Amino acid sequence: MKVFYCDHFDFPLPRRHRFPRQKFVLLREAVATSGVIPPRDLLPPALATDEQLLRAHSPDYLSQVVNGQFTRREIARIGLPWSPELVDRARCGVGGAIATCRAALQDGVSVNLGGGTHHASRDRGQGFCLFNDIIVAARTVQAEGLAQRVVILDCDVHQGNGTAALAADDPTIFTLSIHSASNFPLHKAPSDLDIGLADGTGDAAYLKALEAGLEQALGRAQADLAVYVAGADPYEDDLLGHLALSKAGLAQRDRLVFQFCRRASIPVATSTAGGYGRHIQDTVDIHLQTVGIAAEMAQKWPV
Repeated sequence: MKVFYCDHFDFPLPRRHRFPRQKFVLLREAVATSGVIPPRDLLPPALATDEQLLRAHSPDYLSQVVNGQFTRREIARIGLPWSPELVDRARCGVGGAIATCRAALQDGVSVNLGGGTHHASRDRGQGFCLFNDIIVAARTVQAEGLAQRVVILDCDVHQGNGTAALAADDPTIFTLSIHSASNFPLHKAPSDLDIGLADGTGDAAYLKALEAGLEQALGRAQADLAVYVAGADPYEDDLLGHLALSKAGLAQRDRLVFQFCRRASIPVATSTAGGYGRHIQDTVDIHLQTVGIAAEMAQKWPV
């Protein structure tokens, strides 16, 4: 199973910024030392090209990003200060999503250590998301003739508003988002299937809702590729999450997604997405758990 990383593209942040940049380095190091995959399968992707990014974003917005032509209000909405290094990192993240989709279609399962930037829409960034790697990657493999229909299984604690808006008029991409109903973003673009959960929802209720959602989404989507947004932020001690899942519950979530897709013979491209634990090691542990379960399932995958 191939795993892709982008933390070698660093970017400046103010001291005590709440974006957990260090988790990506710690996660890659944890994957490298854990033995869950051979070292040769931990890879840096190519950076996304303008042509690929324009499959989701407008030319004006791409120019705005590349040249840093943002107002203070736009920077505040994105939540990250602009820099050329940030643009390179964002391109790498999208490149990782593309590589993950290609690898999943070849091997059955693949993982991107990051990505899941589901708040970015056609002409604006939001919530730490500069480009929408999910839609760019889906449309890139479609353009390459590798997949026809894609299902997005978004299990980040925040609703995937940018992904939903970008895919709203695209019948080839089905969007499922299971998230905290009260959480960011305030204005939620309708997905094909939204499951908004109450604050404090724990393992049992979450898994019951997810199982029903997966059954409906996979049945309706009839997809030949799934993109699984496996955020760590539904965790009970996440600073930006309102749900109350345990680490064991999040492991059950991962297994449920992979098992549903395996039964349907749908390859799964996974992104580790969000995670803002009070203790950064908890977030790393949850992401590493996802990678381990993916690797375990990859060995059983029908190719």
